[in-house]
Amino acid sequence: MKWHKVGNIFTPEKHLVNKGLSFGAVPLVGAIHNNLVDIYFTVRNNLNQSLFFKAVFDFDDNYRIVDLTTRSLLELGEPGTFDENGVMACQFININGEEFIYYQGWNIAQTVPFRNAIGLARYNTKNSMFEKISSGPILDRSIYDPCFVATPFVLQEAKNRFLMYYLSCDRWIKIQGGVLHQYNIKIAHSTNGIDWSRNGEIAIDYANEYEYAFSVPRVIKEDGIYKMWYSYRGGKGHLTYRLGYAESDDGIKWERKDELIGIDVSAQGWDSEMISYPYVFDYLNKRYLLYNGNNYGASGFGLAIWEN
Repeated sequence: MKWHKVGNIFTPEKHLVNKGLSFGAVPLVGAIHNNLVDIYFTVRNNLNQSLFFKAVFDFDDNYRIVDLTTRSLLELGEPGTFDENGVMACQFININGEEFIYYQGWNIAQTVPFRNAIGLARYNTKNSMFEKISSGPILDRSIYDPCFVATPFVLQEAKNRFLMYYLSCDRWIKIQGGVLHQYNIKIAHSTNGIDWSRNGEIAIDYANEYEYAFSVPRVIKEDGIYKMWYSYRGGKGHLTYRLGYAESDDGIKWERKDELIGIDVSAQGWDSEMISYPYVFDYLNKRYLLYNGNNYGASGFGLAIWEN
């Protein structure tokens, strides 16, 4: 069983160059209207600020883009706030009939390059924009997350039970020429999707001395089994991201099964150096995977179909 690569369906050079923007990172699916699929993704402007856009793809017409937003769907934060230098959409979710985006905000740090935290924004149907529920983050660094938190994915288990899987940076390591981050994936709990509690539970941890970074977890529950796709970085013979896979009986204790991922870098081309930032979804009885290729989304994002 493996993923069949459809190709690079969004390229910054083709779709963003006239807007003075680059990248197409961390793609994720929003609403699906018949054959039209909303895909959110993060771009960078000429000030190296992160913004998020939406493109509408026609899956019945060779994944053609039929609409593309002309501005960021979420404003940057005010000076001094956690998201003043960038916002990155991480998950689209419907809670009690309203549409939300969990997002990652970042600001420039001094002794390390950046600091991230997690925010939440609600969709405003009047102006087709997302508006923050607060100017501060809903999850930030803590005694369990010393340096920063990022790339959340929230699974609603019941009306009053939510699980969040998120990147937790435990430390920055001094290396020649700078610093290197070290982070795994941890778990937080909530009764409303806004207020979160945590105790340092680790979902996905380092398997060996080579691994040092995990990001963008995506979880579904299928046939009583929790299934997670994620990015992991560092391995014997390579330092760039690859995609991993894990399973759990309860959503808390996970077993890595990376050998079942069914996809790897290509021999050449836009995803020949790395693959990262997965998003798995079903459409018309087929399972699809969105993912980034070389340079963390600088080459855009691609699509693959699961062959069972």
